[in-house]
Amino acid sequence: MKTKYIAAAIGAAFALCAQAQDAQIDRKVADLMKQMTVAEKVGQLHQLSGRQFTGPTSSAYADKLADIRAGKVGSMLNVTGVADTREIQALALQSRLKIPLLFSLDVIHGYKTVFPVPLGEAASWDMEAIELSAHIAAREAAAAGIHWTFAPMVDVARDPRWGRVMEGAGEDTYLGSQIAVARVHGFQGRKLGATDSVMATAKHFAAYGAAIAGRDYNAVDMSEQQLHEVYLPPFKAAADAGAATFMNSFNTLNGIPATGSAVLQRDILKGAWKYKGFVVSDWGSVREMVPHGYAADLSDAAVKAINAGSDMDMEGYAYTQHLEAAVKAGKVKMATLDDAVRRILTKKFELGLFDDPYRYSDAAREKAVLGDQSHRAAALDVAQKSIVLLKNENKLLPLSRDSKRIAVIGPLADSQRDLEGGWVVQGDRARVVSIVEGIRSHAGKAEISYAQACAPGCASSAGFAEAVATASRADVIVLAVGETWDMSGEAKSRTDITLPGQQEALFDALKATGKPVVVVMLAGRPLVFNTVADKADAIVYAWFPGSEGGNAVANVLFGDYNPSGKLPITFPRGVGQIPLSYAQYNTGRPVTDEKNVVYKSAYIDSVNTPRYAFGHGLSYTDFKYAGLTLSSPTMAQGQKVTLSFDLANSGKVAGTEIVQMYLRDMVSSVVRPVKELKGFQKVHLKPGETRRVSFTIDRDTLSFFNSQLKWGAEAGDFKLMIGSASDDIRLETTLKLTQ
Repeated sequence: MKTKYIAAAIGAAFALCAQAQDAQIDRKVADLMKQMTVAEKVGQLHQLSGRQFTGPTSSAYADKLADIRAGKVGSMLNVTGVADTREIQALALQSRLKIPLLFSLDVIHGYKTVFPVPLGEAASWDMEAIELSAHIAAREAAAAGIHWTFAPMVDVARDPRWGRVMEGAGEDTYLGSQIAVARVHGFQGRKLGATDSVMATAKHFAAYGAAIAGRDYNAVDMSEQQLHEVYLPPFKAAADAGAATFMNSFNTLNGIPATGSAVLQRDILKGAWKYKGFVVSDWGSVREMVPHGYAADLSDAAVKAINAGSDMDMEGYAYTQHLEAAVKAGKVKMATLDDAVRRILTKKFELGLFDDPYRYSDAAREKAVLGDQSHRAAALDVAQKSIVLLKNENKLLPLSRDSKRIAVIGPLADSQRDLEGGWVVQGDRARVVSIVEGIRSHAGKAEISYAQACAPGCASSAGFAEAVATASRADVIVLAVGETWDMSGEAKSRTDITLPGQQEALFDALKATGKPVVVVMLAGRPLVFNTVADKADAIVYAWFPGSEGGNAVANVLFGDYNPSGKLPITFPRGVGQIPLSYAQYNTGRPVTDEKNVVYKSAYIDSVNTPRYAFGHGLSYTDFKYAGLTLSSPTMAQGQKVTLSFDLANSGKVAGTEIVQMYLRDMVSSVVRPVKELKGFQKVHLKPGETRRVSFTIDRDTLSFFNSQLKWGAEAGDFKLMIGSASDDIRLETTLKLTQ
């Protein structure tokens, strides 16, 4: 009891200290703003790209240097390294008020140490691993002079044609919200200002992941109920976790560009959510309101963006060219300008930049941190946890090291760049471990042979004969195929998400040898690979696994690591099913028997079910679910109930199972999805071990946004489901919520 009181006292003391620091910063910001001209205030809202400072001198070089000295730039992106950030910061300190710059960068999944792409990390369902990944990325970036990253992307995305699905956490609101919190905490720590952390950015606000037809930058059109229910919760979670900044999105939402949406930025974010950070536009999205047809010209775009709540203009030049005049003309209130400036200056004070503008630019720390070998070990751990075993016929995997002849084949087998994925900042490509390199170093007595068969795009089959000959002499074939690194990411939308080039033909040729084929697939999105899915003996989905990708794949293939990853997004059978999610809505004519689909909500050329469902992922052991109990079959609005069951490892090796809890509201005022993820736990069990697993269900668990956008739970029956995947439900029961 005494310890409890001491802990409470310490917590209260920290809270009071934080409040005092906040009040002190508020006073400093207010004092500084009293000294600022309108032009200097506008300068704080201007973000300039520094690419020209690291390449050949551009014609605008001198003008931009002069703007920095004059205090007309508040932030820069794409300036990296202690030497460059110190040099440019010194220019800013020549300005009248000596306001330091913020240096920002797209540190998406690592700085020098490359981790799996975010969608791959999401497959780990491991919040500690995801937070660690973000922390190491922040530690390295901060050591190189960076204050601020444009991550995490928390867009819910259910269309794998969209290239930026790679950057997010997949299709689920609940899982995405948990990951948003983990990544914000990883980047920022629990408080800004530490030199091993950077400011996080929750992006892209909002609904960018629902771009029509999966085409990047395209419009979004959805109901308000869907927006609040599915797409906004991860942003709310990021805001509650303390994300320092938000980035608005390129898309229009129901006809209004997000950059110019007062509903999103003023009413929801800064109003209902009481958000204290600032909003930065995406690259040029302020000026892009002109081609959208929402703003008449750049001046009109500046007025509409700032009035809607977009605080900083990234590479749009709308604010720096037109905002001062707009304020003087009364089109923008001084209070509106001051609010934006105050938010930005507050973050600069919180980072400690006014006390020491160079505190993030320490050459000795840069050298030590970027050379820290423990980061590689963390990258290996996260990559292993991200790998998903999709198929394992006759328990072909793990492979034996004893006198096996293994042929490693494929266009991506010896690639290094393709293991990194997109958005690589300072990756050390020479040290990326390829798949064949990883297999060779882990193979023991096994004999390894290699043939590329075709270049990464696999446009030609000229090398197939050599590859087949190599494979014919082996006992087992490991085939590495998939997307190349530049086929996923921003502006990488695809109408055809099947295996590129002649990769499927290569698989057919190898399968014809009669040897078992293990397919290792690299990608930044779900791919369609029906022939491989039907005929391969085993399939390992490795995503783009990062610097230690080859070692991670090898550890899984040889059983040094028992795979535990689960899909964070549904894999379709064909693009005609897209968008596809496990959280679908029933129709009045649902398919209850795939053999009887006449006048049902079905296709005539395909079953409705996906190739691999959300939550799917196999292990080298087996898990048994039993003994489901509910602490009470009924629950009043203010009560809680506990759902419990026994999970047993019935196999011969230790393993980790990600148990998933789903529910369905059977009858409600708004039709509800047939399943919604409401909880999950990672449980590691030794062979023969059994553990009691419990979930707590309260009113929020059962709540949703109704047609009036009111959050709450309605009385009635709820089906509760426990499973290994969304399509592999092992236990069910019913709960009745009373008034």
